[in-house]
Amino acid sequence: MENRDRWGTTLDVALGLGCAAAVAVQSVALASSWGGTYWVFGAAVGGSVTVLALLRRRHRGGTAVAGLVLAALAVGVAALAGLPHEPGPATALPLAVLVASAVGALPPRPAAAIAAGALGVVLAGAAAAIGGAGSWPRSGAAALTWWNAAAWLGAVGIGGGRRWTAGRRRAAAERVRRDERLELARELHDVVAHHITGIVVQAQAAQLVGGRRPERARQSLAGIESAGSEALAAMRRLVGILRDDADGAPASPGPEQLAELVARFERHGVVVGLRVPDQDPGWPPEVTGTVYRVVREALTNVARHAPDARRVTVEVGERDGTVTVEVTDDGPAPPTRRPRRAGYGLLGMRERVEALGGTLAAGPRPAGGWSVEAAVPVPAGERR
Repeated sequence: MENRDRWGTTLDVALGLGCAAAVAVQSVALASSWGGTYWVFGAAVGGSVTVLALLRRRHRGGTAVAGLVLAALAVGVAALAGLPHEPGPATALPLAVLVASAVGALPPRPAAAIAAGALGVVLAGAAAAIGGAGSWPRSGAAALTWWNAAAWLGAVGIGGGRRWTAGRRRAAAERVRRDERLELARELHDVVAHHITGIVVQAQAAQLVGGRRPERARQSLAGIESAGSEALAAMRRLVGILRDDADGAPASPGPEQLAELVARFERHGVVVGLRVPDQDPGWPPEVTGTVYRVVREALTNVARHAPDARRVTVEVGERDGTVTVEVTDDGPAPPTRRPRRAGYGLLGMRERVEALGGTLAAGPRPAGGWSVEAAVPVPAGERR
């Protein structure tokens, strides 16, 4: 991918260096205490689990299961062959990373299974240490058991915290989406009621003056036609927006979906310039969904409040781990139009963006027109 998660890469580098240091320290300690080549087995297991931890983003569940199976086999082999107890520190550290990643990202049942499997490995290691010592070990095996238990608790705690944070973010986004739908429903009612009331009044006037003043009757009929056309246009626009919300944005909308959105908008006679990443940047669904809805709401605002706009520019990119969205138009900015921009649509966009820890700003451009700018951070380690 062209846009890499720098923070995630930094974490992976730190993880690799930390695990390499753990392997080195463990190997030196075992070589000095056990002698011979007893350290080789622990180093091989720790190195293998470290590789799985570095590959966790490709398949969180698969790498976690593979790491647990490898650790469980290491416990059994070490106990049967009289080798140093496993999992050692060099294995426990990357295994904790795998467990935390899986618990934080997988659906509830697989996440619970991974956590239970990790606890089983810890208990198996403790049982092997106790069995090898004949009683509760009081030497380095005891410290190793406590270390493994602490690593498991930390992994489950961190993974659970990530799940809780992601759940709050999704709930906030759903709340904003629900509020937007309610506001659109109210707006649909207000628009239709306004136009239909005008049609009824003009129809009544036409009936009253039809026989005595045909010219006034024709004017009333022309007004009825105009009001009816405006009502139909408003209903089509708002029902289209509601239909988009009912269908929902794509589960992981990318450049293709934004291109389709822009193509539909261009049917109204406005030229739209779209710039998006050339390849899928791997943003999590809540980020891509927010980007899609910000662009959609900004384009809807152009259609509602800037009918004279002839060109709109949509730019979506990423800088330093933050997704940026900018939508600008070249419409005029008379005082009677621009204040309406700060309505429920803008409020909904801002709430949706802020729910993900981002910011949104909207206002007139110095050179004319209007601009909507949003910045949404990509949570570290949550790329697809």
